[in-house]
Amino acid sequence: MKREQLGSRMGFIMLSAGCAIGCGNVWKFPWMCGQNGGGSFMLVYLLCLIILGIPALTMEFSIGRAAQTSPLYMYRKLEKPGQKWDIFGWFCLVGNIALMAFYTVVCGWLIYYFYKFVIGQNQSLGFVSMISDPTVNVTFLFVTVAVAFVILSFHLQGGLERVTKVMMIILLAIMVILAINSIVTEGSGEGLRFYLIPDLGRMQECGIANVIVAAMNQAFFTLSLGIGAMAIFGSYIGKGRALLGEAVNVAILDTFVAFTAGLIIFPACFAFGVAPDSGPNLIFVTLPNIFNHMALGRLWGSLFFVFMAFAAFSTVLAVFENIMSCCMDLTGWSRKKTAAINIVLMILLSLPCVLGFNVWSGFQPFGAGSNVLDLEDFLVSNIWLPLGSLVYLLFCTSRCGWGWKNFTEEANTGAGLRFPEKVRFYVTWILPFIMVLIFIVGYWNRFGSAIMGLFR
Repeated sequence: MKREQLGSRMGFIMLSAGCAIGCGNVWKFPWMCGQNGGGSFMLVYLLCLIILGIPALTMEFSIGRAAQTSPLYMYRKLEKPGQKWDIFGWFCLVGNIALMAFYTVVCGWLIYYFYKFVIGQNQSLGFVSMISDPTVNVTFLFVTVAVAFVILSFHLQGGLERVTKVMMIILLAIMVILAINSIVTEGSGEGLRFYLIPDLGRMQECGIANVIVAAMNQAFFTLSLGIGAMAIFGSYIGKGRALLGEAVNVAILDTFVAFTAGLIIFPACFAFGVAPDSGPNLIFVTLPNIFNHMALGRLWGSLFFVFMAFAAFSTVLAVFENIMSCCMDLTGWSRKKTAAINIVLMILLSLPCVLGFNVWSGFQPFGAGSNVLDLEDFLVSNIWLPLGSLVYLLFCTSRCGWGWKNFTEEANTGAGLRFPEKVRFYVTWILPFIMVLIFIVGYWNRFGSAIMGLFR
């Protein structure tokens, strides 16, 4: 079967950016920035994106374009005879499914909030009451999954590429409008200073090491690196452009969305006397209350949550495309048959996350107050993403894998920015160490206290 191709370079950039742009930008980035010193975190994050995220993204694109297949078989296509890298293809598939098992639920929440603002029931919104109701959660989970797979059941250019282009243009326009409104709100100046001006004192209060590691983790999370979510789009493009430049374009668009999300949130927080370090509740609890107390709050709330829903849904579409591509390569099924079967499977696999807030609330994997979503997020963010990125990196730089020569030849094919030979030592030796460090710190932050308790 001939490999489907995207219709344009713009389609490739929009799809790749759509995969990267999601809850990591508009939900996780603002509260992590708020909890890690504001402008200081922003500065470190941008540096991490350049020295960590862009090289890793270029590698994923290169493997995808060279292999011209789904992540399930990419390693098998490029590995040398007798090697066993192909086992990591299954690692990618499982990682994509694990991510969607909770991401679809969060996307459903955002669609629910948008719906409530549109019909004028925003004053009665309650996050705890929403997640405690299995019917509401399952209904909007079904909407998310069904709409995504119906779109993906059409051929690549007519379905995913066309919808994502329109959705991304609307998303960016809404963000700019919301940011301008937030900036001109009376009392927003302190929020802008907190967000845009690095403060070493605040960074020291948060712990310099903590800020750096948080920024490194966010750089990988925001670009959806490590599970083949980006490699799949590399397999859909031609050889006309060198891939470092395309990675830079995607990273710029992704960063623009994260940066603008901060411009929307932090000025509003300071203008209405809300702590910027409210954490994960910032989007679902704090901001709705702000909208409810501001002029034209229903309008601004509706725009904000449709923007949030579009951002999350763009990632859902991109990762579902990855899952469908793997399934079609594995079974030979048509797009429509694959989509129909995966609607049922993904809803079933997402039910534990939904039920973890209500029926199964007694299951608390990390102690009191934790739930199934915390477990699934930990597995994806602290295992699949950093380890998957490490495997891609080793595969591209090691003689026992695809190798540096093959990687750079693929990455530098076409016009545009080329991957420099002089960074080989850094990419081969220093970058893997950083990835291992992120993995270890993630475990230590979660289990360090318990481990230390064993030796007391």
